[in-house]
Amino acid sequence: MSRVQAVDHIVLSVSDFAASRTFYHGLMTFLGFDVLDEKPQAMGWTDGTTRLWIYQADEQGVKNPYRLGNPGFHHYAWSLNGRQDVDQLQAWLEENNVTIVDAAGEYYPDYYAVFFLDPDGMKLEGMHYAK
Repeated sequence: MSRVQAVDHIVLSVSDFAASRTFYHGLMTFLGFDVLDEKPQAMGWTDGTTRLWIYQADEQGVKNPYRLGNPGFHHYAWSLNGRQDVDQLQAWLEENNVTIVDAAGEYYPDYYAVFFLDPDGMKLEGMHYAK
């Protein structure tokens, strides 16, 4: 039987590449990712294990903005090393005027997280699970 080793990458289509590039470059740098590659309408980052790519949505895609609740992407969560990292992420989000939808807190026993939105309103999460 085939077994998954890890999530290798996720690719997000964005409505405004320039705005998303600025947002994700700051966020991914803060999270310790390095630029993997950059093209006129695409950019990718890696931490050596996981990769995140953004691509400019095509003309038809831009006409259908993202809406949380539609079928498809709900949110993407990064596992952080501890609660202090979640708090530091929230401070970075606040300093960069990122919309926080659920502030840092314990959402389940031993599950501490902050939830926020990218420029297209896609939900992202920084979390720590004390297993």
